[in-house]
Amino acid sequence: MTPSELLITALLSLAPISELRGAIPYAIVNNANPVFAYFYCVFFNSLIAPLFYLFILTIHKLFFKLAWYRKLFEKFITRARDKIKKSVEKYGYFGVMLFVAIPLPLTGAYTGTAGAWVLGLSKRKTILAVTAGVVISGIIVSLVLYFGIETFSFFTKKVSI
Repeated sequence: MTPSELLITALLSLAPISELRGAIPYAIVNNANPVFAYFYCVFFNSLIAPLFYLFILTIHKLFFKLAWYRKLFEKFITRARDKIKKSVEKYGYFGVMLFVAIPLPLTGAYTGTAGAWVLGLSKRKTILAVTAGVVISGIIVSLVLYFGIETFSFFTKKVSI
């Protein structure tokens, strides 16, 4: 892989929409060793939880000084926590890990971290749960690619008109 392909792979791993679902196939299509692609993409995708926490906590502290934001936030948080309190108590960090591990749209490190933050879960335990989910998601994506690479071959086929 060229340096620019490595950079694009890293950025795809960090992007909210693609994460591992886009990064691992991109790396493999660009001739990366599948084992290297897995570890490279999982590494960058695992950075999302701590980076997202740093970002959201900084923004939250700035905005929390504003009365309208504080009022809106407290109303939203209370409502969200009340709605899913039983599920959180039942599944907790294991639920966060499973949610992140499912490589589907709207599931992943960003959503798992944001949800855990909204629910007031421990930052350290959330980062561990999200990282474990990323590892599992990377395995799933890699296995789907390994056993069904022809399924994704339409990305590389040239179309002549």
